[in-house]
Amino acid sequence: LRDPTRGGVAASLNEIAKAAKVGVTLVERDLPIPQTVKDACGLLGLDPLYVANEGKLLAIVPAADVDRVLEAMHAHEYGREARVIGSCSDEHPGMVVAQTGLGGTRVVDLPLGEQLPRIC
Repeated sequence: LRDPTRGGVAASLNEIAKAAKVGVTLVERDLPIPQTVKDACGLLGLDPLYVANEGKLLAIVPAADVDRVLEAMHAHEYGREARVIGSCSDEHPGMVVAQTGLGGTRVVDLPLGEQLPRIC
């Protein structure tokens, strides 16, 4: 279990991948990012994967237990939006890779400090 507050989802998943020596593959379209957050991040030049997510939880669950865990989480008012956002494998150990909405992939590195808006 991880709290993605500091460094967001990107930092938390990178910590997990490195500690467990597994590869993490995120599916960007499965991330429950509200449209208002996407819009604000786009306006400010921020990547939502690196934005603090207070009050959220990342859980790595064995594939055989996913349905049972999601059912339990959905029964709680704060877990209604729980969902699978990716998977772990032996591919690219210690790294996080995101499948983009356009069908490509990108490496999701650890954040280097705090995100700041782009000034262009």
